[in-house]
Amino acid sequence: MGIFKEFKEFAVRGNMMDMAIGIIIGASFNKVIDVLVKKVLMPPLSLMTDGLKFQDKRFILRERMTDAADQLIADEVAIGYGELFEASMDFLIIGFTVFIVVRFLNSIKNKAQDPKDKSVKTPKDIELLSQLTELMEEQNQLLKKQKQ
Repeated sequence: MGIFKEFKEFAVRGNMMDMAIGIIIGASFNKVIDVLVKKVLMPPLSLMTDGLKFQDKRFILRERMTDAADQLIADEVAIGYGELFEASMDFLIIGFTVFIVVRFLNSIKNKAQDPKDKSVKTPKDIELLSQLTELMEEQNQLLKKQKQ
């Protein structure tokens, strides 16, 4: 029975929900990036390279072999470096986009953690810690004055 209680605590803490939300958003984000690369970025790049389609680029190790009756004897063996290029583009775009999103979220978080910035609501715990710090500073100033 202990494992069910532990699972319940895990699920209630929000870890499982956070993970599920991250996976769902990540899957949707992957579709957006896939379309961005294949339908937005690669066509102009192919146009600049005179209609070259990167996904079709490959280094052929062995040609497709057929007999006199055009029956397949052996498939073509090739290294698809064009697909690697596209996957690399996907990776770079995803990495840059995640960097921009995290940078934006960190700037919002930093604003929210500054108790003097009233443009964003500061979390209650940060406000309380800020007030405690101010009170301790006042108390230290009073103690210094009493010693003098």
